[in-house]
Amino acid sequence: MKETLPEHFQSFVRDFPQVWQAHQQLSEACAREGPLDRKTRELIKVGISGAANQITALQRHAVMAVQAGASKEEIYQVILLLITTVGFPRASAAMQWAKSALETG
Repeated sequence: MKETLPEHFQSFVRDFPQVWQAHQQLSEACAREGPLDRKTRELIKVGISGAANQITALQRHAVMAVQAGASKEEIYQVILLLITTVGFPRASAAMQWAKSALETG
C-alpha cells in the first residue's frame, strides 16, 4: 500500500503550510458535523474522487479507507458503483488507480 504522499503533494504542503493547515481544519470540521464514521467518509471520498477523475485524491482516500477499516473489496465496490453514474471508462481508470495504491509497496 502506498503510505506516503506523492512528491508534488508533499511539495505543496511544504510551500504552503498555512493553506494545508486551513484545509486540514476544514476537513476536520466537516467530519465532526455529522454521524458518519471515518470509514464511511473515506469510502464516499473514494467515490467522489473517482467521479471527479482525481487520481491522487482517489489513491489517498483508498489508503485512508483501509486504515479506517475498509476492505479492498468495499473500495472496489464503491468504484464499481461509478459505472452507472459516470461511465465505464472513468470507473475502469479509478479501479486501476486504486489497485495501484493498494496493491503496491
